[in-house]
Amino acid sequence: MKTSSKWFVTAGAALFLAACGNGESEENTNDVSSGEGNDTEEQQTVEVETMNGDMIEVPVNPEKVISFDHGVTDSIRAIGGDISGIPMGSNVPEYLQELENGDVENIGSLFEPDFEKIYDMDPDVIFISGRASDNYEELSEIAPTVFLQVDNQNFMETFERNMSVLGEIFDASEEVDSQLAEINNVIENVQGRAAESEANALIVSIDEGSASAYGIGSRFGIIHDVMNIPAADEDIPAEGHGSNVSNEYFSKTNPDYIFAIDRGASIGNSATADQVLGNEEVQRTNAYQDDNIYQLNSEVWYLSGSGLESVKMIVDEINAAYEQ
Repeated sequence: MKTSSKWFVTAGAALFLAACGNGESEENTNDVSSGEGNDTEEQQTVEVETMNGDMIEVPVNPEKVISFDHGVTDSIRAIGGDISGIPMGSNVPEYLQELENGDVENIGSLFEPDFEKIYDMDPDVIFISGRASDNYEELSEIAPTVFLQVDNQNFMETFERNMSVLGEIFDASEEVDSQLAEINNVIENVQGRAAESEANALIVSIDEGSASAYGIGSRFGIIHDVMNIPAADEDIPAEGHGSNVSNEYFSKTNPDYIFAIDRGASIGNSATADQVLGNEEVQRTNAYQDDNIYQLNSEVWYLSGSGLESVKMIVDEINAAYEQ
């Protein structure tokens, strides 16, 4: 299924449900013949306005769905949709590994799609993440290619908008709304405790024995920006891959909580979080003294983190840890 059209969706989209075949334009329809004469069975599409103003269409309830975005994959599963292909050449998070044992096709890795396999599958829609965005042009020649990007500095609004896009595409808007309500209820519980507490937190990503700190507006900033837990260090730049920090940084910052993500373990390298968090400078912190150091599910936080299932796991982890 080749097309020269550009099928690129970003998280700034405004949605419209287009019941195609309204007589205005044949270019906006996907008609399936049902017999002689003018009788047709018409394919509904979701019409999306991209941030640059282009209008594109994606079929409602697509049958062949390829996803390079683990968060999109878990969201489609959560609302009862089917996935036809995922990248198994990269680290698949444990909570999604059951997909590797079924009828789901291996479509390469997060960074290197198997274009021949994807072309042969003839998908109805392809979802990509930032990791696969360099391959957008080539993938868009095969099928409508959708990029549901999350703005880290405006996480919940863009996350909820992305889920609304999926709800429209898979005709599951009510289910999306229901699951978003559950997530927001957990967030409100944490926000309530944060409002009554002065306990702050430091977020660190650990890889090969080194730590990088993440703060407000960062890829892991949901802890501060959404759940309203104060940042132990408000001066960490939001951009990039965190700020590399020394052992002494921990004792100097003296956080009340430390939330650690072992990036190395999530991508198949050695797990070194215990090594970093066990040094004597960390042991001087309030977090260590009060037993408030938590190693989060690194696969969910680093490899996924923006789907209905993964965001629910993220907020549940913080809800179970903070000021209980």
